[in-house]
Amino acid sequence: MTALGSFSSAVARWHADERSVGSPLNGAEIISMRRTRVFGATGTVLMAIGALGAGARPVVQDPTFGVRLLNLPSRIQTVSLTMTTTGAVMMTLAWLMLGRFALGPHRMSRSQLDRTLMLWLLPLLLAPPMYSKDVYSYLAQSQIARLGLDPYQVGPAPGLGLDHVFTLSVPSLWRETPAPYGPLFLWIGEGISVLTGDNIVAAVLCHRLVVLVGVGLIVWATPRLAQRCGVHEVSALWLGPCNPLLFMHLVAGIHNEALMLGLMLAGTEFALRGIDGVRDGSWRLPARATAMLVIGTVLITMSSQVKLPSLLAMGFVGMALAWRWGGTIKAFLAASLSLGTLSLAVMAVIGWASGLGFGWLFTLGTANVVRSWMSPPTLIALGTGQVGILLGLGDHTTSVLGLTRGIGVIIIAILVSWLLLAVFRGRLHPVGGLGVALGATVLLFPVVQPWYLLWAIIPLAAWATRPGFRGSAIAMTLVVGIFGPTANGDRFALFQIVDATLASAVIVLLLIAITYRRLPWRPLPDNGPDPGPDGPRPGPQPPAAKPDAYAESP
Repeated sequence: MTALGSFSSAVARWHADERSVGSPLNGAEIISMRRTRVFGATGTVLMAIGALGAGARPVVQDPTFGVRLLNLPSRIQTVSLTMTTTGAVMMTLAWLMLGRFALGPHRMSRSQLDRTLMLWLLPLLLAPPMYSKDVYSYLAQSQIARLGLDPYQVGPAPGLGLDHVFTLSVPSLWRETPAPYGPLFLWIGEGISVLTGDNIVAAVLCHRLVVLVGVGLIVWATPRLAQRCGVHEVSALWLGPCNPLLFMHLVAGIHNEALMLGLMLAGTEFALRGIDGVRDGSWRLPARATAMLVIGTVLITMSSQVKLPSLLAMGFVGMALAWRWGGTIKAFLAASLSLGTLSLAVMAVIGWASGLGFGWLFTLGTANVVRSWMSPPTLIALGTGQVGILLGLGDHTTSVLGLTRGIGVIIIAILVSWLLLAVFRGRLHPVGGLGVALGATVLLFPVVQPWYLLWAIIPLAAWATRPGFRGSAIAMTLVVGIFGPTANGDRFALFQIVDATLASAVIVLLLIAITYRRLPWRPLPDNGPDPGPDGPRPGPQPPAAKPDAYAESP
């Protein structure tokens, strides 16, 4: 009760300070924004409580087992699933309402958005993993590396044994498969394994700390990249780091995309700072510019040693440098060779220091065994296979999968090459090129998971401003955020999913009816900013793009 009281007091102090931070919102808007913030925080609290019964809890070493109050949700799983689903929908709707204060004429201040992000984040930090059991694969693969075995050759079952505490919590689909992750991530996991041993709870919490480091880097880099593109930092932070998918899947789900994206975005910002120091057409690199470029290259390469797709950022940084050096073939070769050599050197150092080498390059297709309906090439193949069965032609799904997925990869290669060329010619900002390239990669990837959408949404949030993009990003977030919560790490009977979905729908509709006049479900009247004691206080204006901006954002 003392901890709950302290948390409530902290929230009250945050709210009391709203007027002292120079908020551009008027009084009515601040009240609506506060209520929206609390509505979303209530949702994440419900998610955290419901996760005690509906989350991806470990098979053994479950800390709630035998504890009367904490073990109650696991005995009423349908109720727990209803709580997590309701909480996720509440948080998603609160984020949508918060958009009125991030995209409208009167934007909230950066500190107000930061407070909202922190408040929504805190309840999920100690909650069990949700929506995925991937973290248990992380633990098992890291333990294999700790024992001196090669996680790129053996899976959890042959490496640790079927009765190991980590293997028992790994989904059966992945118990025999080697690790598809880069050596840097498994090296970090190996260090966690050394610290925590076989303590599954401590290891999970340590991996969540790694996620927080990644989220911190995302929050640091996104507004800085947005400033380069002339996008308001609050708008970029709302659509990117404050996105419900980040809370649901990176923080609650404990996915290593957080570290990958954080390192990639921070590295891109440092590299572009280095390129800023290069005078157009000049081959001279000042010492500070060289240092920034090296730091950026190292960080981007490190991100690729978590998951490979982030290496695309290196290509766009290289093309931006080549353009600044004059946009000639000589500049292209010089930028590609210099940055490529440094990147390969960093990969070699990580592979050597971790003792894991380059074996990860041969396990990148491990996840392709999953037939994800979110992947258009896979969905087309599955549909075609079913049509063949209905027509009596036999099941040729596997053959069609190979064809559609191959076509998808070819399209990705062509589109990324075109985007790189556009950056090389100075027609496209590298941040925009990176976001579009990652978006195409996600769309045409053989396997697409809900959290993969963040690969594209976060960098594009710092660049794209047209309503078409923002509307599409918001729509995808709402669909995945509202209809995706039942895709949990635990198994539920169909009747439980149906009951929980219907109950959540009723609860949310009741909440909307109750709060219809208190929350900004409808557009707020535009009364202008609160004048305050010193006269009118205009809202913050979008910053002008830095001189290195290439083309206008879409």
